[in-house]
Amino acid sequence: MPTTLPISETFYSIQGEGKLAGVPSFFVRMSGCNLRCSWCDTPYASWTPEGSPRDIDAILREALTHPARHVVLTGGEPMMFPQIEPLAAAFRDAGFHITIETAGTVFRHLACDLMSISPKLANSTPREGDPRDPKGTWRLLHEQRRTNVDSLQALIDACPQRQLKFVVSDQSDLAEIDALLARLRNWSPVDILLMPEGVTPPTAAAKAWITRECLARAWRYSPRFHIDLFGNVRGT
Repeated sequence: MPTTLPISETFYSIQGEGKLAGVPSFFVRMSGCNLRCSWCDTPYASWTPEGSPRDIDAILREALTHPARHVVLTGGEPMMFPQIEPLAAAFRDAGFHITIETAGTVFRHLACDLMSISPKLANSTPREGDPRDPKGTWRLLHEQRRTNVDSLQALIDACPQRQLKFVVSDQSDLAEIDALLARLRNWSPVDILLMPEGVTPPTAAAKAWITRECLARAWRYSPRFHIDLFGNVRGT
C-alpha cells in the first residue's frame, strides 16, 4: 500500500465541534470527497480539491512537534482513502487520541477513539442552478450517495465512542433525522448532536430552537468554537 495521502492541509488548533469541543488538536485534512455539500465550508477539499501527496511518517513527525496528543483525521472524506488505515495506526502507536470525521458513507476497520459521523441531510444536496455544478451531475451523485445505512450501522457498531452530528438548517430537518435514526440501532441520545449550519456564528433564533429540541430529546447542542474564535478561516 502506498505510504502517501492527498493532503489539503495540516494544522494545530482548537477542536470546534462535537463532544471534544475546546480540546487542542492536530488536524489532518485529506483532499477529496465523494459528496458535494451545497454548504460545504471546506470546498478546497471537496468541490475543488487542493493539496499534494504527503508521507505518513512526515505527517506524524509534524504532529509530534505540538504539545497536544489529540489528532483529528478529516476531509473532504478521509474514509475514501485506504491509506487512512496505516495513518491511524501510526498515530495510535504514537499514543494519540484519534477522532475521525466522516459522512458515514464508507466503512473501514481502523484505529479510532471517537468516530464522528455526520450523516448528510437533504439540506446538503446542491440546488438546481448551482454554478459549481452546471450540468447537475453532482446534484444527482450526492443525492444517491449521501446516505448509506449499512455503512452508518457498521461504524456505530465498531466504535463504542461515537457521535452522530447533524448539520441543521431549520426545524424541518428534524423529521428526516428521526426517520434515519429509526433505521439505526445501538445509539443513545447522548450520541446525537445538532449543529447549526453556516460559516458565521448562528443567530439567536437558530440557537434557541436547536436548544429547545436538544432539551426535549436529551440530545447535545454542538457549538462551532473555531468559527467564534477565528472566523471561517483555513487552518483553524
